[in-house]
Amino acid sequence: MHVDVRSINNKYFKLILRAAEEYLALESQVEAVVRESVRRGTVHVTLRVEQPSSADDFRLNEVVLAGYRRQLEAMEQHQLPREAVRWESLLGLPGVVQQNIASSARSEHDWPIIHASIEDALIALARMRADEGQNMAADLRKNLAELGRLLDEVDARSPLVVESYRQRCEERMRQWLMQFDLKIQSADLLREVGLFSERCDVREEIVRLRSHLDQFESYLSSQESSGRKLDFLTQEMFRETNTIGSKASDAAIARSVIEMKSLIERMREMVQNVE
Repeated sequence: MHVDVRSINNKYFKLILRAAEEYLALESQVEAVVRESVRRGTVHVTLRVEQPSSADDFRLNEVVLAGYRRQLEAMEQHQLPREAVRWESLLGLPGVVQQNIASSARSEHDWPIIHASIEDALIALARMRADEGQNMAADLRKNLAELGRLLDEVDARSPLVVESYRQRCEERMRQWLMQFDLKIQSADLLREVGLFSERCDVREEIVRLRSHLDQFESYLSSQESSGRKLDFLTQEMFRETNTIGSKASDAAIARSVIEMKSLIERMREMVQNVE
């Protein structure tokens, strides 16, 4: 007997069992065992049971076989040259060869051994996932640190955006005054700059995003199952970052935001299989 268990990223749990037809009836039992060790991911379980077979394990369905033969002979009436139907050519057709009920009962008889083999395979999978988890945690922390660095850049740049806008407004006003001999009150300039400042103020988003980064780190260090929490946090981090990009109205901040969104998307893909 050989049991092979593999898992790939998935937001939810999904079991795919590959086995001989007589053992597919055990799928619910296999799933119950696997769920005790794996909460998220697509789990592929391949079950191969080698045991001697006898002629009594299989029988021919004569009704199905005769039906195939009649249909083929009817088709041959319209073909030249006519060829006789060979019985052996029909044996591979669906429903011709059936497995006896007694043979199918082996699955329940073999279940204790299958159960033990699956548990052994899951222990090996858990060891492999633990090693991968350590590497993933290190990679996530690296991305988290880079996100923090980019956020610092955005935080330092955001006050300069308003000042740069004020300077541009003053320069345009001077040009208009010289060209059209206009008179504009300083209060008008202050009001315009104030409105712009409110529109592009990203301080709240920066504070919330920093909080999300801190939470992400705390969940990474937790011994509890945090996969869904990390998944939710990456969605919130992406939302805050996207809002910063849309409000900031600055090319330098936009470049930082693009890098941040790329990092968050990479992290979101990694946490899909974190339990």
